Amino acid sequence: MYALAEQAGQALRTAGLRIVTAESCTAGWIAKALTDVPGSSQWVECGYVTYSDAAKMRDLGVAAATLKTHGAVSEAVVLEMAQGALRVSGAELAVAVSGIAGPDGGTSDKPVGTVWFAVAVRSRPAPLSGVQHFAGDRDAVRRHTVVHALQQVLTALGGAVPGTP
Repeated sequence: MYALAEQAGQALRTAGLRIVTAESCTAGWIAKALTDVPGSSQWVECGYVTYSDAAKMRDLGVAAATLKTHGAVSEAVVLEMAQGALRVSGAELAVAVSGIAGPDGGTSDKPVGTVWFAVAVRSRPAPLSGVQHFAGDRDAVRRHTVVHALQQVLTALGGAVPGTP
């Protein structure tokens, strides 16, 4: 994970961009991974842990209607989280995640291990988004989420993406 965060940091530094994280199921782990890299203050702006729906609405401007219609673990919500994080932080790139790490909380439509991702770049009209379904316990789901989020940051920056551990 450290090497991936280091690679993301180098790509951000090269692009002259600062990143903001908007995290639900990872509770700040993406920001932690990024700031484990020395010199990260050059490319990390800030991070938001918006675990509750209320925090998503208050801190990132996610619409109540979006949460009601789609649920917190959805493409619509992570897209609003990423856009909101860009808006409130001033960073140029945002990564947002929302998922069900378990062991409970899953449904037949959204089983444990379901995680939505979004990466928005201020200078681009269309953010990247997608869903993953990770196996394993709570720690494994969260760890895979952090790795995949860092890979998505690299993809958005046009960098090479190493395989998942």
